[in-house]
Amino acid sequence: MHFYQNERIALFIDGANLYATAKSLGFDIDYKRLLALFRQKGQLVRALYYTALAEDQEYSSIRPLIDWLDYNGFTMVTKPTKEFTDASGRRKIKGNMDIELTVDAMRLAANLDHIVLFSGDGDFRSLVAALQQTGKRVSVVSTLQTQPPMVADELRRQADQFIDLADLEQLICRDPATRTGREGGRSFGSSGARGGAGYSPREAAPFQDNDDLSEEV
Repeated sequence: MHFYQNERIALFIDGANLYATAKSLGFDIDYKRLLALFRQKGQLVRALYYTALAEDQEYSSIRPLIDWLDYNGFTMVTKPTKEFTDASGRRKIKGNMDIELTVDAMRLAANLDHIVLFSGDGDFRSLVAALQQTGKRVSVVSTLQTQPPMVADELRRQADQFIDLADLEQLICRDPATRTGREGGRSFGSSGARGGAGYSPREAAPFQDNDDLSEEV
């Protein structure tokens, strides 16, 4: 990774995409270590995490993660999912956060030097190009180490720098020793929510858009 120490940096994290990428590589992300890594690379201005929420569910597995991130240095951007039935009678759930991420990136760009996009979605190629036209450097974090790769080729080629998530594993992975004994237990960082004791809710999978997720009824 190449960063300048005087660069103003912001992280834009497509939550569902990053979760799927890390899962495909077989490791869990320690979000506190992730934040610390990029604070060492330059002047970290913002770390924004985007995910959709199913509002009608009494309990959502992603809520504990959102709460932890919100109290530990991340800016959370969420919106409720929308449910609809397609022409074939299948129930689908839509929760794409691409527009919110794109608008925020363009709004904040004037106060940044380097944007780090955690997504492999090819739809962001136009955003990367637009940011570059304003003189900003853009790094894309995803992986080529899966089959098929998690990053779209056009997005990887457009970026000023491509960072393979697999190369960051030893720097941001969660220590297996921090796992709880409870089945399915996970901890999102090396300290708890609100800076308290260890926090280990069950594994939370950020919502994936209907391009990847549909439910037949």
